[in-house]
Amino acid sequence: MLAPLLALSILAAPAAKPATNAICPVLGGKVTEKSKTVVVRGREYRLCCGGCDATLAKNPDRYLEKDGTPKNAKK
Repeated sequence: MLAPLLALSILAAPAAKPATNAICPVLGGKVTEKSKTVVVRGREYRLCCGGCDATLAKNPDRYLEKDGTPKNAKK
């Protein structure tokens, strides 16, 4: 009974907005389209290394503006 409910919740989940960042929001390293990604608050972010995913997910307010823009993005 759990499997059908799980499948429905996966299908019903809205797609995350695709990543557009050019540098890692955590460490500021360069990222590419092949970089690892993480979804935070319904938006995808490219990361420079494997450790940044947990860091960003754990404390997004430190690295992201309220609108989801990385704080280290050039303005």
